[in-house]
Amino acid sequence: MMNGVTIGQAAAFVGVTVKTVRHYHKLGLVEEPERDSSGYRRYGSDELLRLVQVRTLATAGVPLAEIGPLLDADAEQFTTALADVERQLTARIEELTARRDTLHRLADGDRALLPDRAVALLERMSGLGFIPDYVSAQREALVLARVLVPEGYDGFLAQLEHWLDDPEYVDLTRRGREAESWDPDDPRIEELATAMADHYLAHRTLLGNPTSLRAWANASAQYRLINNHRRDQAPMAARLTTLTEAKLRAAGVPIPRQ
Repeated sequence: MMNGVTIGQAAAFVGVTVKTVRHYHKLGLVEEPERDSSGYRRYGSDELLRLVQVRTLATAGVPLAEIGPLLDADAEQFTTALADVERQLTARIEELTARRDTLHRLADGDRALLPDRAVALLERMSGLGFIPDYVSAQREALVLARVLVPEGYDGFLAQLEHWLDDPEYVDLTRRGREAESWDPDDPRIEELATAMADHYLAHRTLLGNPTSLRAWANASAQYRLINNHRRDQAPMAARLTTLTEAKLRAAGVPIPRQ
C-alpha cells in the first residue's frame, strides 16, 4: 500500500490548484516530498499540514514572501508579525473603501470631483433658473479652484452661498449672461458693471472673508487661469467681469489682475 497522496489529491484536499501547490514549492514555502519507488511524489500528513497553513495565511492576506518566516517564527514573533499584517490589511481596506466611494461618486457625476457643499451650490444655481451653460462653467471653475487655490476654497464656497442668497445679485448675474447678445459697444455693459461693483461695495460679504481674499490675492496666476476659463465662449460676460473688477480695484478691493 502506498503512503501519501498525489499532488492532485493534496491540492484538492487543501482547496487549491496543482499550479498553486507547485508555486508554493517554487517559493520554498512547502518542501517537495521525495519520489516513491514508482517515481511519484507522495504528500504525507506533514506536507498537507504545511499546505493548509500556507493557504490559510495567504487567504488571510499575508503576502507570500512573508509566510515562510512567519511559519518558522516562535510564538511571540508569530503574534507580532500577525499584528503587523493586520495593520497592513486595515490600511489596505481603508484604501479600497476610499476607492469604492470614489467610484460611487463617479456614478453621481459632480461628486467625484467636488465636495457635497459645492454640488449643493450647483444644484441651487439650476434651481434659480441659471442656464445649463452657466452652471457648467461654474462647475469647471469650482473644480479648478479646489485644485489651484485650496486654501481659499472654503471661503470661495461661502462667497458663492452669499451670492445665491442675495436676490439682487442673482438678478444682476442673470443680466450679465444676457449681455452675450448685446453689441460690444452697448452702453448697458458699462452700466451693469457699475451696478455690480456698487452692489459688491454695499454688501461686503459678497467679496469674501479676509482669509479668502488674501488667499486669492496671493494666487494671481491661478486666479487668471480660473477667471479666463471659457473666456472665448462668453466674451461679453468676460468684458463685464473685467470692468467690474477694475471698478472694485479702484475702490481698494484687493482683486488680482488679469
